[in-house]
Amino acid sequence: MLSSNVVPSSSPVTFSKPNHHFFINASPNPKPNLLRFQAQHRATPLKSSKLSFMPTSQIQHSIAKLGSFSRFLSHPFELSSKPRYQIVKAASEANPEGENVAPTEPNSKNLKLGLVFGLWYFQNIVFNIYNKKVLNIFPFPWLLASFQLFVGSIWMLVLWSLKLQPCPKISKPFIIALLGPALFHTIGHISACVSFSKVAVSFTHVIKSAEPVFSVMFSSVLGDKYPIQVWLSILPIVLGCSLAAVTEVSFNVQGLWCALISNVGFVLRNIYSKRSLQNFKEVDGLNLYGWITILSLLYLFPVAIFVEGSQWIPGYYKAIEAIGKASTFYTWVLVSGVFYHLYNQSSYQALDEISPLTFSVGNTMKRVVVIVSSVLVFRNPVRPLNGLGSAIAILGTFLYSQATSKKKAMKIEGEKSS
Repeated sequence: MLSSNVVPSSSPVTFSKPNHHFFINASPNPKPNLLRFQAQHRATPLKSSKLSFMPTSQIQHSIAKLGSFSRFLSHPFELSSKPRYQIVKAASEANPEGENVAPTEPNSKNLKLGLVFGLWYFQNIVFNIYNKKVLNIFPFPWLLASFQLFVGSIWMLVLWSLKLQPCPKISKPFIIALLGPALFHTIGHISACVSFSKVAVSFTHVIKSAEPVFSVMFSSVLGDKYPIQVWLSILPIVLGCSLAAVTEVSFNVQGLWCALISNVGFVLRNIYSKRSLQNFKEVDGLNLYGWITILSLLYLFPVAIFVEGSQWIPGYYKAIEAIGKASTFYTWVLVSGVFYHLYNQSSYQALDEISPLTFSVGNTMKRVVVIVSSVLVFRNPVRPLNGLGSAIAILGTFLYSQATSKKKAMKIEGEKSS
């Protein structure tokens, strides 16, 4: 489709013929001064007229570029300049019969999938590395966990205020429904951070891979039923975690228990969210996580002051003395806070872009990548039996994701048939 613009738009364009002048005025409502201008210049027609033709697609492409950066801040996985539902709508309007629609190329899908997992894994690795670096010289996980929630709260407030992310409608029932999930999220986050401060990052992630065990147990108590394949899949998880814990060089009882409590917190958050937020399905995952982050900060920071607030100032001076430069310490803390929010934001957006089965498999492989990268960066000693236990636990998590995905697929097919 081409759009033609007559230049100049506010002056008449004259076409000359022998003894005749024809005037075409591009303005729909000529003003008196313009008519006088035409009368004065009847005898001197324009020598040439220029017609400029610009494809509409170029105009739309230019407009789309202006918003690309702002969309990246709130939706780093959105590769298209339009939301998906607009693309589908436009395609249906352009081809109502469904004819001559070019199929999506597999290469573009693979590229998008690679970008999704690449960003998600990269952000998770950066968070775990810098989080551990800070805790090695500043062993105050309550303050660091509070700061990470603070960064996430500021991030979401900026997105909402600049309208880069649509802000959900806030009501008293919505806040009340979020109080439970936010509390369990707080417990899960601070417990994981305390575990990171006591043991190696790799060991904490091996224990956190046992989260499906607690999910099956709590859900079964609440009435959910699981097939035998799901119950069998949690056996290698328990075996692998037990073997890894027994052979862990940096074993610490508090670190182990905090990792287990973190699993309980996040499982209860997921279960409670499904039950308490049934009436608020219009709120997307990113906005839901944003408000949970804000409420978790309000839960955690007062307790953090009570638990370790008196030690923060002396610990700060020791950390600066150990690292040498205050700016380096500030950078590490800021990077841990920013990437903590980014990797959680990316996980919600990745779930929107890919299927639940692909997401669960990717989440399992994410732990493998984080464990390997942390061992390489911090050079933690790994015994053969410890590595074997970790591999068995990760394999069990993979089998669990496969089994639960089949259960969900059978449930959906049953609902459709009924």
